[in-house]
Amino acid sequence: AAAAAAPGGGSPPPDPAVGPSAIALFAGLASEMDPAGRYLLLNAVANQLRFPNSHTHFFSMALLTLFVESPAESLKEQIARVLLERLIVNRPHPWGLLVTFIELIKNPRYSFWKYDFTRYSPDIERLLKSVASSCMGPAKDADAAAAAAVAAAAGAGGAVRAM
Repeated sequence: AAAAAAPGGGSPPPDPAVGPSAIALFAGLASEMDPAGRYLLLNAVANQLRFPNSHTHFFSMALLTLFVESPAESLKEQIARVLLERLIVNRPHPWGLLVTFIELIKNPRYSFWKYDFTRYSPDIERLLKSVASSCMGPAKDADAAAAAAVAAAAGAGGAVRAM
């Protein structure tokens, strides 16, 4: 569920799984580092996005909270870059990486598609959309198959009730 905005139009409160001191630490490190150091920090965090457990959840929420709370678009771009670099290689992808990227692009809280870095060039935009559809593809296919089955059953009328 999408979190409500804080009173006064500020950013929504951080996820309780990631305490304010952890976010302050990651945000402080990210703001004080040069782009190369920040890239290494974000890669170290992304290395923790593995299988379903509390450790993966913590680092996923840390990345997502950094994304939503950072005023710097350059940090948001680096977070997207680190995740994208891992998703454009051959599968299988770690569960935590997929969940984090899908949450980032689907949840309106993060407004991922409104940032300029998603539209720098037609090639970048196409790559992002391709990776996004590839990550979410099976669920959409399953939804489409279920919708087709329901439509077919509705078209068959009494044949479904007779089964």
